[in-house]
Amino acid sequence: MSIALEPSWLEILKDEFEKDYMVKLKAFLQQEKEAGYTVYPKSKDIFNAFAKTPFDDVKVVIIGQDPYHGAGQAHGLSFSVQKGVPPPPSLLNIFKELKQEFPEYKIPQNGDLTYWAEQGVLLLNATLTVRANQAGSHQKKGWEIFTNKVIQEISDRKENVVFLLWGKFAQAKGELIDPQKHHLLMSAHPSPLAAHNGFFGNDHFLEANVILEENGIEPIDWQIS
Repeated sequence: MSIALEPSWLEILKDEFEKDYMVKLKAFLQQEKEAGYTVYPKSKDIFNAFAKTPFDDVKVVIIGQDPYHGAGQAHGLSFSVQKGVPPPPSLLNIFKELKQEFPEYKIPQNGDLTYWAEQGVLLLNATLTVRANQAGSHQKKGWEIFTNKVIQEISDRKENVVFLLWGKFAQAKGELIDPQKHHLLMSAHPSPLAAHNGFFGNDHFLEANVILEENGIEPIDWQIS
C-alpha cells in the first residue's frame, strides 16, 4: 500500500500511519497480495478521495461503505466508477434524484464523480479497499478507524460542512460530527432495495447547495458531463 497522501491531509493524519492498527492493516493488505487476491481499487487510487479533495476544500461529505468489488469499477471515490464503466444501480438512483431536484439535469452515461470531488465533495468510503468479488471483505481490518478519524478531524477543524448520510451505516457516523457546527442530511440509501423508502425526494443536493450559499460558500455543480 503506497501512502502518497495529499499534503493538507498528510499534515492532519500523518500520525495515523505509525499507529498499531495501520501497521496491521498494511500487513493484511500485503498478505492479500501475496496470497494472489485481486484488491480494488488499485494502490494508486486507494487515497484518491483525498487527492481530489484537499482538506481546505471540503464542503460536502458523502459517506459510502466500501468500494465496488467488480473489475474496473472502484477508483477511490465513494459511489463513483471509472470512465467507461456503466453507472451501478445506486449511482443511477443518485442521478435520478438529481433529475428530480434539478429538471434541467441531464442524466450522464458516465459514472465518474471526479468533477464533484474537485469542487469540494469528499467521496469517502468507510473501508478503502476490498477483495475482488467479495463485498465487505476488508471491513474491520482497520480502515474504519482511519476514516472515522478523517470524519472527526473535519468535524473538529471545519465549519458548515454538509454531510450526506444515506442509510443506517452512514447515519451511524453522525455520532462523530458536531451538529452545532455542521449540517447533517439523512435519508434512506440510494440502493434499489431502499431508495423508495426515502432517498427519492430527499432534496439533499438542492438543500446542500442552499446551505452552502447561505454560508457564503460556492455551491456544487452536480452535472457530470
